[in-house]
Amino acid sequence: MMILMAILVWSATLETCIARKGRHWRHHHNSSSTLTDSLSTKKPKAHENNSHSQKSKPKPKPKPKTPPKSSKSSPVVSQPPQVQQPPPPPLPLQPIQESQEFNVLDFGAKGDGMTDDTKAFETAWASACKVEASTMIIPPDYNFLVGPISFSGPYCQANIVFQLDGMIVAPTDSESWGRGLMWWIEFTKLNGITIQGNGVIDGRGTVWWQQDYPFDYPIDDDFKLIVPLNNSVQERPPMPIRSELGERMPNIKPTALRFYGSIDVTVTGITIQNSPQCHLKFDNCVQVLVHDVTVSSPGDSPNTDGIHLQNTRDVMIHTTTLACGDDCISIQTGCSNVYVHNVNCGPGHGISIGSLGKDSTKACVSNITVRDVVMHNTMTGVRIKTWQGGVGSVKGILFSNIQLTEVQLPLVIDQFYCDHSKCQNQTSAVSVEGVTYEKIRGTYTVKPVHFACSDNFPCIDVQLSGIELKPVQQQYHMYDAFCWKTFGELNSPTVPPIDCLQIGKPARNGVHTDHDICS
Repeated sequence: MMILMAILVWSATLETCIARKGRHWRHHHNSSSTLTDSLSTKKPKAHENNSHSQKSKPKPKPKPKTPPKSSKSSPVVSQPPQVQQPPPPPLPLQPIQESQEFNVLDFGAKGDGMTDDTKAFETAWASACKVEASTMIIPPDYNFLVGPISFSGPYCQANIVFQLDGMIVAPTDSESWGRGLMWWIEFTKLNGITIQGNGVIDGRGTVWWQQDYPFDYPIDDDFKLIVPLNNSVQERPPMPIRSELGERMPNIKPTALRFYGSIDVTVTGITIQNSPQCHLKFDNCVQVLVHDVTVSSPGDSPNTDGIHLQNTRDVMIHTTTLACGDDCISIQTGCSNVYVHNVNCGPGHGISIGSLGKDSTKACVSNITVRDVVMHNTMTGVRIKTWQGGVGSVKGILFSNIQLTEVQLPLVIDQFYCDHSKCQNQTSAVSVEGVTYEKIRGTYTVKPVHFACSDNFPCIDVQLSGIELKPVQQQYHMYDAFCWKTFGELNSPTVPPIDCLQIGKPARNGVHTDHDICS
């Protein structure tokens, strides 16, 4: 009995020792595992997609033992790049697209032709100015009365479109113009401005023109070359009758549409009509494109040039119809790289370079091409005109493939230009060099060629070829071709013969090099 009890006590003691030993072994095993996990975090490939913790779980077996919250956090980490990244790009674009168009009707314009809509236009522009590539809309079937207005930068965004499909009309009361303004609608200091559409800008110039009779405003000097037969033709036909308002407008007359100090300018599709003075003017601009534009005013409207360029370069004008009371296109000082083609001109005074050098000023014009042009019922065809006393040069000029119908003076160089009754004779002049006339055909009514060049600065390198000009007897005295101090070459026979052109170069040709201060 005693022996049996001893055996039972010994067995219980032995089991307790074994159990303690097992618990100690399991604890040691877990510590080793934790150490192993800690070391595994130093491996560069461990948990590359987990940014929450530096602790690593490299083996799949421990994962079921991790707390439930760890398993929930894993899919959350992988979701953000899939859910948040794709949506942002389209979301911000939608509101920008909706706000790119600014209709003047939404800013209070009435468009009834009687209410002054100037303020609405200014407010619409202020909004469009803030958005790149925005469009200011002047809708069709409306007539907007707008006073003098300037759409200006330089803090406007680039590439704004002025979508003109309605009609804009000028005020005809003198109060709107004060003592007179040089422009009516002006775009200034903009980068990428486009005027497009099927709309009309109407200057309603009749109220300005009628008070010029008996023409106290300077007139085109080349009228002196046109002498009527038996005084049967009025030197100046009467202006349209005085407007119903019966009030006198300011002596300073505005240009209808002017661009100043702007880059990348496009005007297309629109009609500009009845401007008080010049219809479309570009001053100090670069990269100008004008096409599919119509200019319309009576042939007897004074000083209403179609397109006027000044201090502007890199210009293209094409597929345009110009009918006015002065030069269809006037190219003034500071212009270079001008290309005109496929233009209809008439009535008007033709296409002119100048007048240049007035009041002894410097004038520089170069690289001008005028080709594929039709002229009908114009005073001159293609013309260069400079004042005595000026300095500078006109060079690199090409007039090509021009069809003339009943043009009074087709080819003109006039270095004695004067728009007053009398001008002082001076020895200095803007030199004219390198002018080519080719493929110029049609009919004339006064004189085929009038080249009047300076004694001290003769015209040099004047080239003529393919000239066929036939007379049409109308109401004017007719004359043969005239040349004075004009040197160059006849590269083909001309009709009529232009025997007055002096072949070669003048003896004092070196004076041109000394005088050319434009290069």
